[in-house]
Amino acid sequence: MKIAVTGSSGLIGTALTASLRADGHQVVRLVRRPPQRAGTNGAEAGGVVELRWDPRAADAGNPALDGVDACVHLAGAGVGDHRWTKSYKAEIRASRVLATRALANTLAQADPPPPVLIAASAIGWYGDTGGHEVTEDAPAGTSFLSRVVHDWEAAAAPALNAGIRVAHVRSGLVLGRSGGVLSRLVTPARLGMLPRFGKGSQVMSWISLADEIAAIRFLLDASEASGPFNLTAPVPVTNNEFTRALDATVHRPDFPWLRVPEPVLRAALGEMSSELLTSARVLPERLTEAGFEFQHPTIAAALEAELR
Repeated sequence: MKIAVTGSSGLIGTALTASLRADGHQVVRLVRRPPQRAGTNGAEAGGVVELRWDPRAADAGNPALDGVDACVHLAGAGVGDHRWTKSYKAEIRASRVLATRALANTLAQADPPPPVLIAASAIGWYGDTGGHEVTEDAPAGTSFLSRVVHDWEAAAAPALNAGIRVAHVRSGLVLGRSGGVLSRLVTPARLGMLPRFGKGSQVMSWISLADEIAAIRFLLDASEASGPFNLTAPVPVTNNEFTRALDATVHRPDFPWLRVPEPVLRAALGEMSSELLTSARVLPERLTEAGFEFQHPTIAAALEAELR
């Protein structure tokens, strides 16, 4: 298959590209910088083609995607990369909503349109549920991220209207040692200094990087799969449980008294602190009903697999 991927240099995109190439698929990487390997813009190398794609640049918002068999859209400014200033919140929204709408329009105009679009989303859809269980049929929350995710998913409408099967993958905390939350926490854990955040009772809905990639590929092949899918492991954990498990995985003692109080987090991180304090028990109901089987259903198995 010939599969276009945005956000291919991120944690998930890098792993997905490697997985697809290992199985002989051709990957078309849509990149914002001038392509280093490109089909129409240059030469193909190692089963990878690069096309320039910057939806906010007048000259590079519509790459030629004729003949693409599928698209996986992962691009977006990281919500944990910077303090949420007014300008960075605008960047978070634009990099998701505007970019998704531009890509959906491009795919709708392709000749022929690809059969499927896997569009990144997030469990931020649900907001803080107080730790109560939620599945894909739960309504969107009212927080900043909930509103962004709602509009992010709606922005794929041009592709859906063109007859493209669209699956929105609402990812939880993706645990991979080369990026994301785990890469930030493993060093203090190895030093025996990993704290709880706030009370530590907030529920973290997570998924191993290996299961994230496997689920995306599962949905690429599942011809009837459309709409939202929670990409979260079936056993969410509290921050207390996560910290204890990570300390055990790196063979360090666990200190339940070591914590960063909620007011300190809010003062240091501002609105972004909600990423560490929000509590939502998000279950992968539609994914498991479709027949997907998790390699790492428990936090201990996931951490061992990613850090061994």
